[in-house]
Amino acid sequence: MRKQLSFRPKVFFGIFLTVCSLSGLVFATPAEEAELEQLVKIEQELELQREWTEFRWKQASSQCYLNFWVEYCIGNARAEYRAELDPIRAQEVQVRNTQRKLRESLKNQEDIKRAAERASAEKEAERAANQREFEEKQKAAAARAADLEQRRKDAPKRAQENRAGTQLD
Repeated sequence: MRKQLSFRPKVFFGIFLTVCSLSGLVFATPAEEAELEQLVKIEQELELQREWTEFRWKQASSQCYLNFWVEYCIGNARAEYRAELDPIRAQEVQVRNTQRKLRESLKNQEDIKRAAERASAEKEAERAANQREFEEKQKAAAARAADLEQRRKDAPKRAQENRAGTQLD
């Protein structure tokens, strides 16, 4: 008797922790979606910075062709371009990694929700009803096909009976 009492709280505590962990996943979705939207905005800003950096690089490289020391000028312009572009790339990588993790988390949460919906008693009853309805339709279709086949087999006999019945003496 003593063992049973100590076992029950552990089971209830385990169930409680499981429910809390699952509910935490489900309720975190709006915050994660808002964070994902914020990351998309940051990504757009980084893309704009990248475009401006590329624009400045193209301007500088085209100006270099007006100089006598073209290669030296292009090398300097390329160095400036790389100095501007490297921090942007690092930020883009970080943002995309975070987005990937958030999207994976959201996908996992959706999968958990779908699994919970599939496991619900209502859905199980609905699936069973759909299965029964499908089987009934299959049986009805088979009966119609068998009836049609029987009619086709009996068609010459009926045609002969009709001819025999309609002959005028």
